[in-house]
Amino acid sequence: MSAIASPSRRGTTPAAAGGSRNHVLPWLAVPALAVFIAFGVIPLFGVLFLSFTSWDGLGEIHLSGFTSWKAVLADPGLVHALWVTLLVMVASWAVQTPASILIGVFLAGKQRYREFLAILYFIPLLLSSAAIAIAYKALLDPNFGLGAGLGLDLLAQDWLGEPILAFSTVIFVVSWQFIPFHSLIYQGGVRQIPRSMYEAAEIDGAGRIRKFFSITLPQLKYTIITSSTLMVVGSLTFFDLIFVLTEGGPADATRVLALDMYRRGWNASLMGPASAIAVILVLVGLALALFLRRLGGRDATASQMEGA
Repeated sequence: MSAIASPSRRGTTPAAAGGSRNHVLPWLAVPALAVFIAFGVIPLFGVLFLSFTSWDGLGEIHLSGFTSWKAVLADPGLVHALWVTLLVMVASWAVQTPASILIGVFLAGKQRYREFLAILYFIPLLLSSAAIAIAYKALLDPNFGLGAGLGLDLLAQDWLGEPILAFSTVIFVVSWQFIPFHSLIYQGGVRQIPRSMYEAAEIDGAGRIRKFFSITLPQLKYTIITSSTLMVVGSLTFFDLIFVLTEGGPADATRVLALDMYRRGWNASLMGPASAIAVILVLVGLALALFLRRLGGRDATASQMEGA
């Protein structure tokens, strides 16, 4: 009798075990898929349906065809809100991206105090946007804020009462809150870059600046695209921070689409036009995400260490 039992006697063969495992794996995605459908797909179709109705939020829902869409698209306020949204998107990206890359590269080093700084930089992300807006609104008050308390005329300005100053303040506060998150993304990306590439550059006599522009930035290509996508799509949903800080003012200088949607839906009880704006936000975000994906090439999910 052979000392080694045949596969049929010992149980399932490796091929059969692998096949059964492959049949089980798709079922593991069912809970996540169910949650996505329940909280993502169904509400999206619900909003799309409401955009073709007239509803005040309390009474009966009546189909109205394209009435809400015609009213929204014919309103000059929509173009202005879309323009302000795009300005916020571009300005916040231009501020956050360079700062996040530099901080991420710095935190990826081997300094002894790196862990402490990483925790310190991450604190703003732990706070709610409403709390941050309330704090900054108090600090920037021209009469009782930080500038008046310290006697600094430069800080004692009407930061939220002038259009340009209010817009700049919104960009600063948004960047202050979300730069830590993107810094962590770049920190992880930098740590994936092979050390051998920097060692080879050092042998060739390259300095820190040369290594940063010739190695670090090119290797962070897909990380930059991922971070930029999160920034751009996330900027479309800025609401609570702007609502608490400026309420869209002064003179609608910070009235973004999300705030315009809120005003139409809850202040004016026009759920149809508000739903139409929500659909526009989804379409704009989808278009921008696809555009950024195209910038990454055909395989935007490829490893950043490809070809290293």
